[in-house]
Amino acid sequence: MNQFGSRIRELRMSQNIRQRQIAAELETDTAFVSKLEKGKKQPKREQVVKLACLLQVDQEELLSLWLADKVYDVVKDEDMADKALKTVAINIKKTK
Repeated sequence: MNQFGSRIRELRMSQNIRQRQIAAELETDTAFVSKLEKGKKQPKREQVVKLACLLQVDQEELLSLWLADKVYDVVKDEDMADKALKTVAINIKKTK
């Protein structure tokens, strides 16, 4: 699962932005951007915010995709993933 990377690539391509331009904004290299788009690397939260600005997309959209991918990576191989995620959702609702 790589919703975040796929969305970044989609936005970048639709706006005709090169990976090297993204890399310059993130102060990294094009290899990182390529791996990010393929789901092989995860950016830091600050980089997600920069990407939202650069790609002119809602920050919350990218942050939620980024976070969803991170959570998925943690629970994907767990038999009790569904139950655990439901418990987390309940706890989040209770604290808000």
